[in-house]
Amino acid sequence: MIEGTMSSPDLFVVCKSCGSEVSPYVTECPYCGTRLRKRAPKIEREGGVPKPPKPPRFGGGTKKPKKPSAPRLSKLRSGEIPGIRGERTERPWATILLVALSLGVWLSLAFIIDADLMILALDGDPWRFLTAPFVNTGTVMQLTAVLGIGVYGWLLERRVGPLAVIAIFFLGGTGGLVAAEAIGSNAALYGSQGGTLALLTAWAVPQLLRRRRGEEDESDLLGTAVIAVLLLLVPWGAGASVLAGAIGAVIGALIGLLLYATRKA
Repeated sequence: MIEGTMSSPDLFVVCKSCGSEVSPYVTECPYCGTRLRKRAPKIEREGGVPKPPKPPRFGGGTKKPKKPSAPRLSKLRSGEIPGIRGERTERPWATILLVALSLGVWLSLAFIIDADLMILALDGDPWRFLTAPFVNTGTVMQLTAVLGIGVYGWLLERRVGPLAVIAIFFLGGTGGLVAAEAIGSNAALYGSQGGTLALLTAWAVPQLLRRRRGEEDESDLLGTAVIAVLLLLVPWGAGASVLAGAIGAVIGALIGLLLYATRKA
């Protein structure tokens, strides 16, 4: 009984030296110190004795753990807050560019005549169609324009990208001025209100449609309405064309409907 079988070990063994009953899994008697066996027997488990680990391959150690992939957000589902999924986190370069151009042209008016940058006729200098949307003759007019471009250009750029923001600004700004001239305005046309309102309505229309469908929306549409009124009235007080601003707002609203239909904003 000194050693039990591997398949079914005894409950205890008797030490030949002192006659004490000891565990079959010890190698020495705990009472007298007599050596009972060279090594303790293996303990069997369910399913047999576990296999020893495989030795490492020649010239190599353990495999390096794979680097976990970056988590990805799923597509926006119905009822989720717009703006959680896939919005751009890099700097809004297009918005920064438009604000810088607006401020640059405004500062340059201290050295050049503002009429040289305005649209005087549809057959006039082509470069005027690019400079006129950045001409703001008053400080308040300039501040409201920069505020509108900065806020709504940034919000829109997060969703549709920089190129779309630049395109929307010129479609509303230059397009509104050209349309006002074509309708029959005889005054010099200028002002950022058309482009700024185009950015505002292109962002606000999808928000309104989502809210109408009952989707959760935390955007401040009341504040947006106040800024829209300022963008229409302040240029009028500075002598700019209100019609050009209104046409720019309509162009932006149509773009907003298109973006909502294609689920891009």
